[in-house]
Amino acid sequence: MSDDHSSVLAAACAEVGLDHTDAEPIRLGENALFRLPGGVVARIARPGQLAAATREVRIAQWLAEHEVPAVRALKDIAQPVQVTGRAVTFWDELPPHRHGTPAEVAIAIRRLHDLPVPTDLPLGDLAPFVRLAERIDAATTLTDEDRSWLREHLASLEARYASLPPGLPRCVVHGDAWVGNVVATDDGQVVLLDLERCSIGPPEWDLVSTAIKHTSFDWITAEDYRDFCDRYGHDVTTWTGFELLRDIRELRMALYVAQRAGEEPLVHREAALRVACLQKCPPRPWQWTPAL
Repeated sequence: MSDDHSSVLAAACAEVGLDHTDAEPIRLGENALFRLPGGVVARIARPGQLAAATREVRIAQWLAEHEVPAVRALKDIAQPVQVTGRAVTFWDELPPHRHGTPAEVAIAIRRLHDLPVPTDLPLGDLAPFVRLAERIDAATTLTDEDRSWLREHLASLEARYASLPPGLPRCVVHGDAWVGNVVATDDGQVVLLDLERCSIGPPEWDLVSTAIKHTSFDWITAEDYRDFCDRYGHDVTTWTGFELLRDIRELRMALYVAQRAGEEPLVHREAALRVACLQKCPPRPWQWTPAL
């Protein structure tokens, strides 16, 4: 644990009366997760994310009120806690679990999409392009030509999204619904994680994440994808707006790896492959490496 994380965690725990002795790091990234004694997980957000952390806690509380299986914000404490510009939130630790399957993702997002749109919760509209321009700028391994092309591609997608074809009724969407953000616990629950992108938007956005795992990358079988569609009740690939949302998702995935390539040489080749596929658009499925 870095000195920065250690001091922030200690101060936040002291404010809410939690023990941080022997805190164990779970994941250290843009958001740092720590396991605390007593089945509690502390999440330290990147700087400047107080509003987002406050919103995520409120969304978790709203989902709990509607009995939707999702990560649960710790009750009976005032949170988030802000320490030196970092927002710290506290969550109930999940029981032993594994990544969800496509079918389990369908079950989880169907339950979410069926909820009434809240009138007292400021979810805001889906922001499919959030942080993409910043990632283009931050990707140090990109050439000037690549960077210029990606900016033009981003601008084109933004213009097309303004005229997104009509589809299913707008609803509460997860915003990042893939198998890494849905887990199945040993006690039989299918649980939604990472609620920071929850918003109001087209439900197709959540469906495209699984669809392209089959159509764009062949990471799941046709049978798995058909099971996903059957359990959700809709095949997003039949919708006229599918290719647009697919293209946005593919750009997000490419830029996520491109930004990391400057600090992680092992993903440099993958980043270059992804950008080349976007530019040259060979026949899909593309040979991208999953779970990077």
